[in-house]
Amino acid sequence: MSDTMNSCPTMPRLNELAPNFEAKTTHGVKKLADYKGKWLVLFSHPADFTPVCTTEFMAFAKHYPEFQKLNCDLIGLSIDSYYAHVAWVRNIKEKFGIDIPFPIIEDLSMKVANDYGMIQPGASDTSAVRATFIIDDKSVLRAMVYYPMSNGRSIPEFVRLVSALQTSDKNNVATPEGWQPGDKVIVPPPGDVNAAEKRMSEGYECTDWYFCKKSL
Repeated sequence: MSDTMNSCPTMPRLNELAPNFEAKTTHGVKKLADYKGKWLVLFSHPADFTPVCTTEFMAFAKHYPEFQKLNCDLIGLSIDSYYAHVAWVRNIKEKFGIDIPFPIIEDLSMKVANDYGMIQPGASDTSAVRATFIIDDKSVLRAMVYYPMSNGRSIPEFVRLVSALQTSDKNNVATPEGWQPGDKVIVPPPGDVNAAEKRMSEGYECTDWYFCKKSL
């Protein structure tokens, strides 16, 4: 094996600029800078023409309008050729009646996959695992989730997570487990003893001084 395959993957870090990329895709050459001002979900899959990946791509396509409403684009990636991507997209249209409306990166060199830590020694040396990266409108990496090759992702969770991140940014709040738009949000805990003393009388729905919710 090459040194690249034997080395530990490069791991991007949350709240830092996402690794830059410029790559051939099914929609022409795309680069990270093309998405400045929009949110982006970049996700990898092990291989074209595989059943689990096919279900994921159809689900991403189904939820594409929801991502678009959140000012969020999608872009897929696998270590397959452009021609394989095109053939697979056409096959999904023919066999399942679903159009794939977003681009898929050709990454035969594995450059993008390695830059994003999509190659996981012990899980896969020559294919990208199921990695998902949420990048905000300033090209900052905000979330990343890795799945094993054997199990598909739940795409509605990524719609929910993009919405939650945008809500937190806009309102300076946190969101509880399973939060959905319209649910109450969590007020940041007080920063000192005096603020803690005042918290219970500030009009929030409080269980205790550190645990308060409010409606937006």
